[in-house]
Amino acid sequence: MATLIAPAKHSPVEDAEALWKAFKGWGADFKAIIAILGHRNATQRTKTRQAYHDLFQEDLIKRLESELSGAFERAMYRWILEPTEREALLANLALKNANKNYQVIVEISCVLSPEELFVVRRAYHNRYKRSLEEDVAANTSGHLRQLLVGLVSSFRYGGSEINARLAQSEADILHEAIKDKNQNNEEIIRILTTRSKIQLVATFNRYRDDHGIAITKKLSDEGSNDFHKAAQIAISCINDHKKYYEKVLRNAMEIDGTDEEAVTRVIVTRAEKDLKDIKEVYFKRNSVQLEHAVAKETSGDYKKFLLALMGKDD
Repeated sequence: MATLIAPAKHSPVEDAEALWKAFKGWGADFKAIIAILGHRNATQRTKTRQAYHDLFQEDLIKRLESELSGAFERAMYRWILEPTEREALLANLALKNANKNYQVIVEISCVLSPEELFVVRRAYHNRYKRSLEEDVAANTSGHLRQLLVGLVSSFRYGGSEINARLAQSEADILHEAIKDKNQNNEEIIRILTTRSKIQLVATFNRYRDDHGIAITKKLSDEGSNDFHKAAQIAISCINDHKKYYEKVLRNAMEIDGTDEEAVTRVIVTRAEKDLKDIKEVYFKRNSVQLEHAVAKETSGDYKKFLLALMGKDD
C-alpha cells in the first residue's frame, strides 16, 4: 500500500497559484511547497505542472530547480517527474555515475512489470535519443553486459502458470552453474532474463529446498564480482522486492554519512505504490519505525519532504 496522502478533490489552478506565491519574496516558502507537492499523486502533479505553465509561462520543474538546493532539490526533482520519466532519469544517472550503479538498472528491470519496463524504455529513448539497452551495453562488458542487457530488454510472461518440472531442472542447472565458478554464467543469464517472475520464484524455492541454502547466499559464497552481485540483486528483486528495498534503506542509513541518493530513490519511487508494506518489513527487521530512522539520518526541508511522502508530516 502507498504512504502518500493526496486529496480526493484537487484544483491544479489553485495549486499553481499557491506555488507561484510560495516562490515570491526573498526566499521561497519551502513549507508551502512541501504541503502542496508532498501531497499530490502523479496525475495531480502532472496537471499542476501544466496549469503552472499555462498561467505563468514558466516550467515548474525549472523554477523548483532554481529555488531549491541540495538533497531537497534532488528529491523534489525526482518526485515531480512522471514515474516513467523518473525511472528513465534514474537509469541514466546510474550509468553516468563514475562508479556505474548497476544496482539501479537491475532494480528497474526486475521490480517493474513487463508493461511498465517497456514504457520506461520508451521514455528513456524519448528523453536521451538513445535506447536504454544501447547505453547499458556501452557501459558494461562480458557476462555483466549480457545479463544487464538481457534484463532491460526482457518482456516476461506475466501469467500465473508454474511448471514444477522446469523449476526442478533449472534449480539444478543453476546449482551446477554457480559451482562452476564463472565458467557457465550463460545459463544463469538465460534463466534470469527469460523466465516469468512466478516461475523464477518457484525455481529459487526449489533450489533452497534441494540444496539447503538460498541461491543468493550461494552466489555470495562463490563470488563477489560485478556479475555475481548483479545476479544476487536480480534474484532478490524478483523473489521479494519489499524485503530487498528494506535492505537498501537499512544499508543506506547504517553507513557513515547516510546514502541520501538510495534513501531518496526508494521513498520517491515507492511512496505511491507499496512503501507502507516496506515500512512494515523494516519495523519487523529493525524494531524501529522507518520514519523515525529517516528523521534521525536526514535534516531540514529534505527530511520534512521525505516524511510527507511517508505520510508523516514533520
